[in-house]
Amino acid sequence: MQFCPNCGMTLVPTKKDNKIILVCPKCNYETKRAAKEISKIKHDKEKIVVIGKTEEKVRTLPKTSAVCPKCGHSEAFYWLVQTRGADESSTQFFRCTRCSSTWRETS
Repeated sequence: MQFCPNCGMTLVPTKKDNKIILVCPKCNYETKRAAKEISKIKHDKEKIVVIGKTEEKVRTLPKTSAVCPKCGHSEAFYWLVQTRGADESSTQFFRCTRCSSTWRETS
């Protein structure tokens, strides 16, 4: 979507001389390039990867000493979630740093 540099209205695709150009319906401003060329430029942009495969494996949660019920390892990541009403205590979740088993503990 493009806007008119003169009045700020949205430019509308219009056929002129066997080309589709963008025209302002208010002040009749016209673009110099064809609308098809403009849309092609927008779609050719390179995709940006926000989280890569190696970064996906990075664990940034805090760790604590907790015994895993599955493998017996003594270290786990933890986080708190308010799963019930606001007047009740939070639920603490743990994830084993070795086997990735997840369990919870209500307080």
